[in-house]
Amino acid sequence: MKTKIFLVGSLLTAGIALTSCSDDFLDQKNTTSPNQETFFDSDEAIDKAMYPLYNYVWQSFNDKAYYGMGDGRANNLTAQYSDYIYPYTNFNETSLSPGLSDAWGSLYSVVAQSNNTINNILTYSTSAVSEEAKTRGVAEARFMRGVAYWYIASLWGNAIIYTRTSDLVNNYVVPANPRADVMEFAIRDLEYAAAYLPATSPESGRINKYSAYGMLSRVYLSMAGLTTEGQYDGNNVATDFNRGTRNTYYLELARKAAMKVINESDFKLMTNYGDLFKIENNNCQEDMFQLQWNQGSTDAIGWGCNQTITAYFGWSTMVTDGTNWGGATYASYDLFTEYENNDLRKHESVAWYGEYYPDMYTKGGGYTYGVTENAGSQGANIKKYVVGTHDDNGVSYKQSSGINTHMLRLAEVYLNLAEAILGNNASTTDATALYYFNEVRKRAGLNAKTSLTYEDLRHERRMELAFEGQYWYDLVRRAYYKQQEVVNYVNNQNRNASYYDSSTHEYKLSEDYVAPGKGVATATEKNLLLPYSDTDQNRNPYLKSDANGNIQTVPYEFGEREVSEESLFN
Repeated sequence: MKTKIFLVGSLLTAGIALTSCSDDFLDQKNTTSPNQETFFDSDEAIDKAMYPLYNYVWQSFNDKAYYGMGDGRANNLTAQYSDYIYPYTNFNETSLSPGLSDAWGSLYSVVAQSNNTINNILTYSTSAVSEEAKTRGVAEARFMRGVAYWYIASLWGNAIIYTRTSDLVNNYVVPANPRADVMEFAIRDLEYAAAYLPATSPESGRINKYSAYGMLSRVYLSMAGLTTEGQYDGNNVATDFNRGTRNTYYLELARKAAMKVINESDFKLMTNYGDLFKIENNNCQEDMFQLQWNQGSTDAIGWGCNQTITAYFGWSTMVTDGTNWGGATYASYDLFTEYENNDLRKHESVAWYGEYYPDMYTKGGGYTYGVTENAGSQGANIKKYVVGTHDDNGVSYKQSSGINTHMLRLAEVYLNLAEAILGNNASTTDATALYYFNEVRKRAGLNAKTSLTYEDLRHERRMELAFEGQYWYDLVRRAYYKQQEVVNYVNNQNRNASYYDSSTHEYKLSEDYVAPGKGVATATEKNLLLPYSDTDQNRNPYLKSDANGNIQTVPYEFGEREVSEESLFN
C-alpha cells in the first residue's frame, strides 16, 4: 500500500483556520492556538501547512456535492428519496433546495483556506525557510484554489474572486465577477502551479507540476467554449452558445498540456480498471490528484478527514460498515444500459444481479449481488467506492472507509487530449488521438475505434469516469457552444426511472414508467447553472437576480500574467 499523507499534528499544528459549512463562506472561525507568526520556521512547516488542503477543506464537498452535482445532475445516478440529489436530478431546484448553500460554502472553504495558506507563507515565513519551499507551498495552495474556482465557475457561472480572506470578512457584500473571469483566474492559478511545482511529488499523495498540467487540460477545454478566439482579454467572451465551435487557441493549449503529462511525467495507466478502486491502491500510478482521507474510526481520527462517500453508496451492512444510505441510490437506467457488452468497467462501477465480488463478505466466501442478499428493488446499486467492511479489508469503519477520492486520473487526460485534437471537427482519424483514446478502451476490454466523433468521446468519458463526479461538467462544457443540443439531451434521458423486475431479475424499464420520471421538470438553458442559495443571497444582496434573471457583476482586475505560454510549453 502506498503511503498516505497523514495530518501531522492536525490543523492546530498546521495553523490553518477552518470555515464551518453552516456559516457564511467568509466567516472565518479561527480554531487554532499556535502563533502563526512563529509557525512557518522551516521547510517542513511549509509542507505541514499543505496537508489540510487535501482533506479537511474538501470534506463537505466530498460528502455530497462531488457525486450529487457531478453524477446526480447528469443522470448517472438516481436517488429519489435523497433531498441532496433529487432536486438536482429533477431540474426543480430552487434557491431553498437542501445542499445548495453547502456546496457553494464548501468550495469557498477551499478558496478561503488556500488564501490563508498562501498569505501566511508569504507574510510569516522566517529566514530559515528556503525560497524553494515557499514557492512550492504557494504553488500547491494555488492549485487547490484554481480547482475550486473551476468548480464554482462551472456550477454557478458568475462568482466572487478574492485572494485575501481577511479583506472580505467584515465586508463580504460585494458584486460577483463574470464567469469567464472566474475561469481565467482558475487558469492563472493552475499555470502558476504547473510552472513552480516540482516534477516529482515530495510525498506520496501530493501533487506535482504534471498534476497541474493535467488539470489545465480540463480547464482549457472549458475556456475554449467560453471564448471566441485568442487568449482571454475580457473582450472575447462568447455570447452565442449555439455557435457550434470553440476557441482553437485553448483547444491547442489543452492538447499541449495533455502532451506534457504524457511525454514527461511518470504517471501510467493501471493495468486493471478495478484496481483503481481498492484501498491498497490509494495514490497509485494513475492518480494525479486525490483527496486524502485518514484511515481509522471517526472516534480516533475525528470528523473532517474521513471518507464518507462509501456510506452514501453502500447498500447494506454486509458491504459497508455500520451506516449505509445507498439502498435507494442507483445507477441510472441510461447509464446502466449504455455500457457496451463486455465492458469491464461495468462490474467495477455498478452492482447488478449475479455479479460476484470476492473482496466483500469474505467470511462468507464472497458477495454475490442479489443472491447473498435481495437485490435493490428499483435498479442496480453503485459499486464504485463500496469496498467492503472492516472484516474484509482491515481498514474501513463506519462513515470512514479509508479509500481516497479520485479528482484527476491519467485516463481523463488521455480523453482530454483526444477531445482537444478532435476540436471543431465532426470526426478525426488523428493517430495520436486514436492511440490514447484506445488505450482507455483497451483496458476496458473493448475494441479499438478507427475514427472518433464527439459521441464517441461523450460515451467513453461517461463510462470511464462514472461516479467520479465529472459527467455533469462534460455536459456543461459542451453547452458553452452547443447549448440547445445539451438541453435536448438531458430532456430525453430516462430520469427517475425504476428498472428492476424482481420476478425475472431483468433490468428493464417498468411497464408503468412514463418519461420523464416522477417529479422531473423540463430543463431549459437556465438549468445549466445552479441558483445561488437563498441564504447566500440574503447575506450578499448582489447575488439576487433582477427581473431578467441576471445578477450585477464587475470585471476582475487582473495584473500582468505571471507565467507565459512559452515558459509553460517550451
